[in-house]
Amino acid sequence: MKILILCIGNSCRSQMAEGFLKTFDKTIEVHSAGTLPTEKVNPYAVKVMNEIGINLETNYPKNVNVFLNEEWDYVITVCDDANESCPVFNGKVKNRIHLGFEDPAKAKGNDEEILTEFRKIRDKIKNEFMRFYLDNLKI
Repeated sequence: MKILILCIGNSCRSQMAEGFLKTFDKTIEVHSAGTLPTEKVNPYAVKVMNEIGINLETNYPKNVNVFLNEEWDYVITVCDDANESCPVFNGKVKNRIHLGFEDPAKAKGNDEEILTEFRKIRDKIKNEFMRFYLDNLKI
């Protein structure tokens, strides 16, 4: 089973989703990428995932172009902001799914307020990807 998770920057939502899927099942090959990848994974995403025992510290944003010629069982987009537009993936894909989430990187406020938003989105991603896993991948 091979899964690609797509977002714009590949710095928050797609990285968290990748981390969750890898912990749900070690036999799944999971990658994440962005259409306009940022320089690094958002430090708030790293922090809130570390809080629940998932380490993203060695992850880095990747451009979707490096994956275009590969075959995928699932390509999952996670962008859900009206100001963003995730492209339709044109590679050899068996299943395309959209699981949309707000972008926590747009959170405003002090550190605790921003962390609260990241935790909220992290938990939504965990729940939705667990449902996806149980409905589609668990044998």
